[in-house]
Amino acid sequence: MDLSVLAAESGMSVGEAFSISSTGMIVVLIVLIVLAVLVLLISKGVRAAQGKGQQSEEEATAAPTTPVSVAQSAAPAPAAPVVNGTPLPENQSAGQLELYDCDEKSAAVIMAIISNESGIPLNHLEFKSIKAIEE
Repeated sequence: MDLSVLAAESGMSVGEAFSISSTGMIVVLIVLIVLAVLVLLISKGVRAAQGKGQQSEEEATAAPTTPVSVAQSAAPAPAAPVVNGTPLPENQSAGQLELYDCDEKSAAVIMAIISNESGIPLNHLEFKSIKAIEE
């Protein structure tokens, strides 16, 4: 069937049909652009709100800790940890580690393996306790 026959049956010319369809496509594109901009603005707002929330949680949960000496570790820390804004000496830690049925050398190896496998520097990890499990 020819386009002119369809246009004649519907009572509009081919030019009017193209005009209406192009107007519809332009409206759809404008709405899509507006939606994309809204999504970007909302995502930036959510990220900003999450950043502020995390900062306030960190400030609220930051308790002063007393540094204790660290056992020999298998992997040296790349940078000195910081407690309350002051860097600790290389032989100091920001927490205390409880060992259950595990010697210090094995604990150091376990901590080094976890740091290596996770890709997180050892001074950014906090170990509360290590317990040997018999299988």
